[in-house]
Amino acid sequence: MNTRLGLVMESEQASGSDGGSPFKKWFMRQYWRVQQSQTIISMAFWVTTLTLLIWPYVRWRFEDDSTIAGISSTYLGLIAIGSTVIVLVLLVGVIYDVTFGLWREHMTIIGERNPFQTYQMAPSFSIILMQTNILLRKIAADDEEAMRHCDFVDRWLKWNIDTEIFARAMSGWEQIVEDKDPYLPYLDEDQRESLKSKVEELKNL
Repeated sequence: MNTRLGLVMESEQASGSDGGSPFKKWFMRQYWRVQQSQTIISMAFWVTTLTLLIWPYVRWRFEDDSTIAGISSTYLGLIAIGSTVIVLVLLVGVIYDVTFGLWREHMTIIGERNPFQTYQMAPSFSIILMQTNILLRKIAADDEEAMRHCDFVDRWLKWNIDTEIFARAMSGWEQIVEDKDPYLPYLDEDQRESLKSKVEELKNL
């Protein structure tokens, strides 16, 4: 085995020891690498497929066995078709990006459809919001508007606690982080029991 490749694989497997299965971590890293290369691979397939589809319609122009700079005109024809396909794809990309700027609307739509940018909380963000809410209650206890806002944040936090992602976060804090008391304020006993039961269900899956 190549020494460098062996060191990379050993390092990657070791990096998975911080939580979960090292093999699953290594496997998903390879899966991620495949995803990162798919654009280049797709472009290669596009160029190859379109070149071979177009070639039967134009090859009669290159069947005289002529050469240019010692290179067969057949090869030059194939290279020209492939290069044209690449240029056209890049041209569409420039029009999409520079001329119309459609990526802005694209990202706006993604944000609008993403619940974690509208009404749902990620557990890590909720922890920070809980802390700021506690501080705001202490420093602005006499401010009616501030307390009204704090009450809204409490209701929002309690609603999000019922989602599966919080059960998974709690499970991760207990099993991976190995915290014995991942305490979340502002929860009543019923919600704590509900969250605990969801964590137990996840353990049994």
